[in-house]
Amino acid sequence: MVQAWPFPCLPLGALMKEQQSYHETIQAAIDGFDLLLSQEVRPRRWKLQVLDLQKNVHQDFWAVWSGNKGTSMCPLWEPEVAQPIQKRQKVDNSNIGPKPPLATMEVFIDICLKAGTPDETLTYLIKKVRQRRGLIHLRCKKLKISTVSIQNIKILKMVQLDSVQDLEVNCTWKLSTMEKFAPYLGQMGNLHRLLLSHIHMSSHITLEQEEQYVSQFTSQFLSLLHLQELYLDSISFLEGRLDQMLRCLKTPLETLSITNCLLSETDLMHLSQTLDVSQLKDLGLSGVNLTNVSSEPLQILLERACTTLQDLDLDECGIMDPQFSAILPALSRCSQLTTFSFCGNPISMAVLENLLRHTIGLKNLSHVLYPPPLESYEDVRGTLHLGLLAQLHAKLRQMLQELGRPSMVWFSANRCPDCGDRTFYDPDPILCPCYTSF
Repeated sequence: MVQAWPFPCLPLGALMKEQQSYHETIQAAIDGFDLLLSQEVRPRRWKLQVLDLQKNVHQDFWAVWSGNKGTSMCPLWEPEVAQPIQKRQKVDNSNIGPKPPLATMEVFIDICLKAGTPDETLTYLIKKVRQRRGLIHLRCKKLKISTVSIQNIKILKMVQLDSVQDLEVNCTWKLSTMEKFAPYLGQMGNLHRLLLSHIHMSSHITLEQEEQYVSQFTSQFLSLLHLQELYLDSISFLEGRLDQMLRCLKTPLETLSITNCLLSETDLMHLSQTLDVSQLKDLGLSGVNLTNVSSEPLQILLERACTTLQDLDLDECGIMDPQFSAILPALSRCSQLTTFSFCGNPISMAVLENLLRHTIGLKNLSHVLYPPPLESYEDVRGTLHLGLLAQLHAKLRQMLQELGRPSMVWFSANRCPDCGDRTFYDPDPILCPCYTSF
């Protein structure tokens, strides 16, 4: 099949059926290519240059093949037009020039690096890349890392990192580990989406070492010239250093999510003034404590992003009535806003009504997720009075009707004090299992 395949790209991952053995099929394809490499003369019919093992791409392959669609069969990699192979002519051995370069194979696969031994398919591919160094190039569009171990870093050395477009490093790691990983991040020049989580500072390093690690890591962002989405969750070193990272961003972001991080008021001011918001569509600050900081930075940020912002998440920020009231004028100018969530903030019913009046003119706003107003609690321990909550919710629904926006969806939500899962009310509660188990 490898030798006879009539196209430059073979989307094997998409063509395989569910009941087929994934590893055995891939091994057969790689072995077929390996056999071709061992031949001194390249077969005339050999066109294959890309073996794509991703499962969720090329779903319209046969439509493209039949000519019904004009899209490329391999959007991830466009090979050069294949040159015709000249007929070999008999010449005197003394005049033989250098041998033509051997053909190479680009292998695309989504990689997930976990603890322990890699799966058998990845292990086999790494083995072949080492055996045929320079002839088989391992490429990866989506890379997930749940353990930053020495073994996984060795695997990264075998991957063409400029092919990575989506990277998730979702594990608990220390600054010293981050320093080892940093050079590999800098090689991912085509990265579009980056998620980093749970980076913790160690008490065993000096302040000088800490600054060195952070500086080396943030400087890698200078090479990420195509970055569009940045997600930072539980990053301990951000406090007091957010501007250091923002200065290294060379392209405007479409998505910025900073969650469960400590930020100072100075950090927030840098965020509001330094960040290029010309293309910002999605802003998330969930879990960032804003209780004791001025509302001015957030107000400025919303004003600057008012023509592009579509999704805003301010859940669990500790925003109170005065701060929330201060940002309402800026919020009302966010003309492209479609969803707004601010659960987990102690907001009164009066401020919720004011929010509704300020945002009723936002024609694109379709979903608002708000916390139960303070008036719906029975006591200071946070016990909800469901009857009161239903009445207050009904009042907001009535206001939407009267103001001509009955289709705008307003949901109330609150976290269960036992398990932390969210309970929704519209107007009757969709109860957490903790309540229904009694």
